[in-house]
Amino acid sequence: MQNMIQKDSIYAEPLAQVQDFCFDADVVEVFPDMIQRSVPGYQTIIQTIGKLTQRYQQASSNYYDLGCSLGAASLAMRRQLSDSSSKIIAVDNSPAMVERCRMHLHAFRSDVPLEVQLGDIRDLAIDNAAMVVSNFTLQFLPKADRDALVTRIYQGLKPGGIFILSEKVVFDDAVTHDLLIDLHHDFKRANGYSELEISQKRTALENVMRPDTLAQHQQRFAAAGFASATVWFQCFNFCSMVAIKQGAADANV
Repeated sequence: MQNMIQKDSIYAEPLAQVQDFCFDADVVEVFPDMIQRSVPGYQTIIQTIGKLTQRYQQASSNYYDLGCSLGAASLAMRRQLSDSSSKIIAVDNSPAMVERCRMHLHAFRSDVPLEVQLGDIRDLAIDNAAMVVSNFTLQFLPKADRDALVTRIYQGLKPGGIFILSEKVVFDDAVTHDLLIDLHHDFKRANGYSELEISQKRTALENVMRPDTLAQHQQRFAAAGFASATVWFQCFNFCSMVAIKQGAADANV
């Protein structure tokens, strides 16, 4: 059946050389399975993005999904919006992801416009935003570019707008760091990944994914101008944060 989720077996066989991880066509084919089996709490994060959309929506606003992959966050937002004068803008720099995302999202009918763009989120103009979502995307950007992006997000948000940032995090305390990594690997083993798959995937990500600490994220929020920011979800070394731009919001739709 076409709707069946294809199993992630990209790293199931020994590779002579493990290449840096990238969101290519092979990853796109297995991405739903990969993320469910690799990211603890992923469905909770997506479902809560929908609930936060319902709570913080503003009339005639933009909603951004930065690093949208297959559009799960965009769809969660769209399901809660009924204002056809608002717009969802989903952006990813992977052509394979964007192509599949367009096919997936356009299969769901809605009066709310949704635009899927191929591009670099560092070059994206963000304005009139009630909500910006970045799900496990910032960690793939060069560290030198992260402050500027979060500052632009803050500046592009309307008063009362929110920024949801989901990331894998690291810990300064080595004992805590090692414990949570081990628990995450146990999670992957419980979901059917072999020791070989876990090891090769970790090698593939080493040079392309560089997580921050929770303190670094909080400092970045504060430097950008957010007075309110907190972790609303954490499971092992994965978390989701919400930062709120203070000020009176427009009347909810």
